[in-house]
Amino acid sequence: MILAVFAALSTPVFAADLEEARDLMEANEFEAAMAQFRVLARSGNADAEELIGVMYALGLGVERDDERAFEWYLRASLKGHPGAQSGLGWYYEVGRGIPEPDLVRAYLWYGLSAIGGDPDALISIEELTPRMTAEQRARAEVLIDDYKPWMYPFR
Repeated sequence: MILAVFAALSTPVFAADLEEARDLMEANEFEAAMAQFRVLARSGNADAEELIGVMYALGLGVERDDERAFEWYLRASLKGHPGAQSGLGWYYEVGRGIPEPDLVRAYLWYGLSAIGGDPDALISIEELTPRMTAEQRARAEVLIDDYKPWMYPFR
């Protein structure tokens, strides 16, 4: 019992911290929200990383910066965050934050997002697919097969 209490108290990231930071963001207290998200992100919190990406993507309390938004979405995506994966797919689809669009990688990230449970990702795949060649889709499926066992080993 004592060990469990010690472990809980020594953990720097609590769900309440994330909710508090979200509340600050919703109250347009962007500087305070960003400060809390950064602390949480340094602890490896994918939700915080994704929300930092949102703030850079929309210019909430910071100068809008597509490259930085992309990088924050990527960090959260590699941890299996479906919302960030879908956002990353969109960035690849339209070519924001990167030199040019990459439909193969857009499909890859939308596909991983769908596996992670994001229902909007399926819609994105459906809209993206007609713009891709059969070779591009096949390449994206290979990449999904590469990532899936590592990112979603039990799905």
